[in-house]
Amino acid sequence: MPLLPHAHGAAPHEDRARGHRTPGRTTPTEAHELARTGAAVLLDVREAAEFTAGHAPGALHQPLIGLVAGVPLPPAAAGRTVLAICRSGHRSQRAAELLAERGVEVLNVAGGMNAWALSGLPVTTPDGSAGHVI
Repeated sequence: MPLLPHAHGAAPHEDRARGHRTPGRTTPTEAHELARTGAAVLLDVREAAEFTAGHAPGALHQPLIGLVAGVPLPPAAAGRTVLAICRSGHRSQRAAELLAERGVEVLNVAGGMNAWALSGLPVTTPDGSAGHVI
């Protein structure tokens, strides 16, 4: 069963042999809607230069390296469903696994910001101008 009504793909499940939970996935379009309605928060786990060049509007930023080092989520993500996103979906999958192990309700955005932009969804810079995915 997916975490949220709009989530698709593999639902989270317990991997009893390895002792951890595998997070589910969602599409960029579904993630955009979940973030737009406030049902979840986008967490961009790319490096600072990538985030600055272009990110999803309203996305919070916490690089994967910080999550691996144990840095907590930004306060605005506390207690909320998190939609992890990176450039292609690989780093965000790792971030989603780490967050799920911490008990966070999390989905990985399949295809990352590349798929987000290809879906025609907005990409912005910190100053609000049009951004691009690097």
